[in-house]
Amino acid sequence: MFRVILNLFLLSLLFQFGFNYASSPTAQTLELKNPNYFNPKLPPKTLSSSKKFEGSSDLVNLRYHMGPVLSSPINIYLIWYGKWAPSQQLLIKDFLLSVSTFNHRAAPSPSVAEWWSTVSLYTDQTGANISRSVLIAGEYSDYKYSQGKNLNRLSIQDVIAEAVRSKPFTVDHKKGIYLVLTSVDVTMQDFCRAVCGFHYFTFASKVGYTLPYAWVGNSGKQCPEVCAYPFAVPGYMGGGGPGALKSPNGDVGVDGMISVIGHELAELSSNPLVNAWYAGEDPVAPTEIGDLCEGLYGTGGGGGYIGQVMKDRDGRTYNLNGRRGRKFLVQWIWSPVLKACAGPNAMD
Repeated sequence: MFRVILNLFLLSLLFQFGFNYASSPTAQTLELKNPNYFNPKLPPKTLSSSKKFEGSSDLVNLRYHMGPVLSSPINIYLIWYGKWAPSQQLLIKDFLLSVSTFNHRAAPSPSVAEWWSTVSLYTDQTGANISRSVLIAGEYSDYKYSQGKNLNRLSIQDVIAEAVRSKPFTVDHKKGIYLVLTSVDVTMQDFCRAVCGFHYFTFASKVGYTLPYAWVGNSGKQCPEVCAYPFAVPGYMGGGGPGALKSPNGDVGVDGMISVIGHELAELSSNPLVNAWYAGEDPVAPTEIGDLCEGLYGTGGGGGYIGQVMKDRDGRTYNLNGRRGRKFLVQWIWSPVLKACAGPNAMD
């Protein structure tokens, strides 16, 4: 689950970037043959004898607890809660569909599909890997705010129940996951203060079935400096503090959401019923494969640095390529093979 630790973000404010908070999303970003790699104020090599600063450790006690992973082709059922611009919906769907875009012409390396290949390394007790096939199987728009504009962890299940009862969705309890995305004017229990997204499973008493689901909120107006970092920084930093990174698609809230969506999908796939892959002894508050790499986006990350990432010719920051020329900045995932955080944009 996505734990937002404000201290981590404050540490990350050590390096300088140009600020740009664009308000209107664009259709796509530019493709560069020779991307510009950068990582201002890279920590000195004396901090470690290894080139890897990105959280590699033999002390991380990530264990498998014998539960299922999503090894069948994954069907995502999208629930758009509140009011969404079509361009925002398209951007998020392009990211989701990029997970299974293996053609390097359609999505050059480093790609979203290559990023997901780390997630797919996780297996269940039969040796079956997490599926690399991710499809959008259905969409439902709850634009009338059926449960109001102030949600909590129980009422989010009512949102899912409403979508299931509305008939566009089949109850897909074998391959389906339900992704609830709330618009900028919707508040959620602990949103901004403790979480930017979370995942769990529905209760039969609420929905009628046990269904894995995740929630992610658009923080564009409520707390971009927390949940859309590093595309926004705290206002109290003022003119004397560092600026924010330029978001890859010109929508700070949605570009920030995409990394959270990736985080939650990775954890939902590897721990759908909270009894598969996690560290720690408490399944109610597990440390999962995304939590272990929170805030890390490239080589040289750690200690408050996001790591080596790329800029396009307009100065937009990204580390992954997606379908239709899209660019995304998505956090790395813990690799069970390397026993370190990993991503396809690694420089070492």
